[in-house]
Amino acid sequence: MTRREETKKVMVGTVSIGGDATITVQSMSKRPTTDIAGVLNEIESVLLAGGDIMRVSVPDMDSAKALREIVKSSPLPIVADIHFDFRLALASLDAGVHKLRINPGNIGKAEYVGLIAREAKARGIPIRVGVNAGSLPKDLLKKFGGPTPEAMVEAARREIEILEEADFTDIVVSLKASSPKLAYEANILFAEEFSYPIHVGITEAGFGYQGIIASSVGSAMIFSAGIGNTFRVSLTEDPATEVRVAREILRFLGLRDYWVRIISCPMCARAETKIDDIARKIWDQTKNIRKPISIAVMGCVVNGPGEASHADIGVACGKGYSLIFSRGKPIKKVPNDRIVEELMEQIEKFFGKLESNP
Repeated sequence: MTRREETKKVMVGTVSIGGDATITVQSMSKRPTTDIAGVLNEIESVLLAGGDIMRVSVPDMDSAKALREIVKSSPLPIVADIHFDFRLALASLDAGVHKLRINPGNIGKAEYVGLIAREAKARGIPIRVGVNAGSLPKDLLKKFGGPTPEAMVEAARREIEILEEADFTDIVVSLKASSPKLAYEANILFAEEFSYPIHVGITEAGFGYQGIIASSVGSAMIFSAGIGNTFRVSLTEDPATEVRVAREILRFLGLRDYWVRIISCPMCARAETKIDDIARKIWDQTKNIRKPISIAVMGCVVNGPGEASHADIGVACGKGYSLIFSRGKPIKKVPNDRIVEELMEQIEKFFGKLESNP
């Protein structure tokens, strides 16, 4: 892993982005912003899953008005996502949001962006310049022959210059594409020139395993280059799933130490029990536990403890009975119909009461 690039630090409410801050995880509401209760329920689920920041779309004035109650009741900082109409950004600032996201391809006149910048600066609110390969200015597409990394960086440069001319530098930048390779190349080019914190993500990644793989490949390339300060996995899934995928990507890159991890074998003819069922039941009971515990679920007593000897605790399943072990050493023999209950008891014995509330 390349040493992380040093960037400016900005504050989103009480959450730091950039500088020496831990990489933060974001998600975005999938509900209409006017559905205040529904949005707040999503925010709670994101908080429980380990998210740090929540973004909501503001497509109209009714949504901007709803922000006031959302901001007041949210346990997480709120980012207002603005397109096309600068007045929505001003209304969102009045509602008390903690950050704005604007797109350089569609806000319009530079004077509008300058006005947003002045109002944001007066309130101490950062702005994310959100460059998307799918919505670049037409002249840049013509100049560079399409949505190239150079076109994306030039789009970001334009918007940054407008903000800087308004004496505004609390800036976060994202350069996103649905192509992991394009997103990686654009972020590399940007980081060579600018020291603003970078929001990493593969936009419109998809759903299911395709979306997870696209996000994993693209973000891993970017983070492994030492680039990135905040992270959203964009999936056609619920926000909590986005957060859980993001936290696992960061965990396996060694960038953030997250909660419980299940290590389970892929199963083979030696398995005497339904390993997939056991693993899912244990995951359901531990996925929101805020302790960095590794739990192994192995299919046989022959190789199980040895193969998962690095796990904090685990179970090697046999015929009729299974063996609970810790760091490769046996602890207790249990009947298979008691595997989950016995393992959870041993986890609490070793690691204390497992709290899942934030």
